[in-house]
Amino acid sequence: MTDCIYLDNNATTKIDEEVIGAMMPYLTIYYGNPSSMHSFGGQVAKAVQKAREQVAALLGAEHSEIIFTSCGTEGDNAAICAALTAQPDKHHIITTEVEHSAVLNFCKHLEKQGYSVTYLGVDSQGRLDLGEVQAALTGNTALVTMMYANNETGVIFPVEEVGKLAKEYGALFHVDAVQAVGKVPMDMSKSSIDLLTLSGHKLHAPKGVGALYARKGINFPAFMIGGHQERGRRGGTENVPGIIALGKACELAQSHLENLSHERQLRDYLETSLLTLISDTVVNGTTEERLANTTNIAFKYVEGEGILSSLNQYGICASAGSACTSGSMEPSHVLKAMGLPNSVLQGSIRFSLSRYTTQEEINRVIEIVPDIISHLRSITPRIEDETTSSPTKEQEKANLIQQILEEEVKPFLAQDGGDIDLYDIEGDLVKVVLKGACDACPSSTATLKLAIEARLKDRVDPELTVIAV
Repeated sequence: MTDCIYLDNNATTKIDEEVIGAMMPYLTIYYGNPSSMHSFGGQVAKAVQKAREQVAALLGAEHSEIIFTSCGTEGDNAAICAALTAQPDKHHIITTEVEHSAVLNFCKHLEKQGYSVTYLGVDSQGRLDLGEVQAALTGNTALVTMMYANNETGVIFPVEEVGKLAKEYGALFHVDAVQAVGKVPMDMSKSSIDLLTLSGHKLHAPKGVGALYARKGINFPAFMIGGHQERGRRGGTENVPGIIALGKACELAQSHLENLSHERQLRDYLETSLLTLISDTVVNGTTEERLANTTNIAFKYVEGEGILSSLNQYGICASAGSACTSGSMEPSHVLKAMGLPNSVLQGSIRFSLSRYTTQEEINRVIEIVPDIISHLRSITPRIEDETTSSPTKEQEKANLIQQILEEEVKPFLAQDGGDIDLYDIEGDLVKVVLKGACDACPSSTATLKLAIEARLKDRVDPELTVIAV
């Protein structure tokens, strides 16, 4: 389907015709290796350098602070690793519960490596509390990592204020700006941000190319070992066509920053019209500090899957959340973190516009959506309005204890034919039963009990007590 109304631009964007025009010669004519010594390669190297300068100009950075990557996920991973490597004596990370999976899942991975991670919540409007950021910071905090703007709600975080707080504690500050670059003016020369990631396919460049801003002076080790490319930080022959395309896309984005009112006006018209025409409909997230192109609307008491399926039949492309996780059909972790009721969680749809979106397209969506919602409400069971909230601190503690026992302790015991079953957690008391090879030796049981207790105290809570039988 090519003739569609595309309102899923936070997932990916159409490649601009000028971007295609800029990159095509580097697929067909100027195919030299930018590392080659001959003039043919040198010509390509100059084009790569120009693209670097174009990306830097959009960010208000120096060209030497730009590292090309393959995508936002690679940039996020590289930035986090660099920040931790630069401060090897610190083992605490701060992030939020509403991050993209590129950051959330990597932080969960780092927890298994021994790092302590604080996941900050948001309020019912998706806003971050600066007081909670400050309360979480310690002298052991190596990194604060969070998004500039949320990909599902469009809510913009107070990143400059967070960066200043991080500096007070000597922590580095990384920002996932994949959704914000090209939609929010930026000036890294005056910013408190140390590391920032962006992705080409979110600003009308192809998939497979991105960039990482690393402030001058940061100890940034190689994250892809190989040749000298990207000043030795990311080895491997450059994706020249993609880099040229990204540079041109950034140049165009800079010129379009002054015209965001077009997207904002269409978004507001869509939003106001749907809220007026359809009962029990609300906007998720604050309507004050948010991206100009994004609205997340809850059509209460119906399932988002049915809405998307119906929209698709009319050639309308929207989404129920992040493109990287929407296939799971689980309620959005972002909306769950906001503590929204189940009827809102299940019926929320994100519409994200672009500079290509037209008034005629928005008029068509406004014409179709009310009939879809009315029909679905008439034929499907009403979604119960039960509040879904984030796990309590005690639940999180119990989950972490179980994870350590299942993923770390049990495999260790299995080497000697032993096993462990978790059968009760009561506050700070953990009761476990040892089986197999552990049964034959009481002294071994006592030793294992001490070892398990030491690990849980170190990783979870120093007040924990373990009883092993």
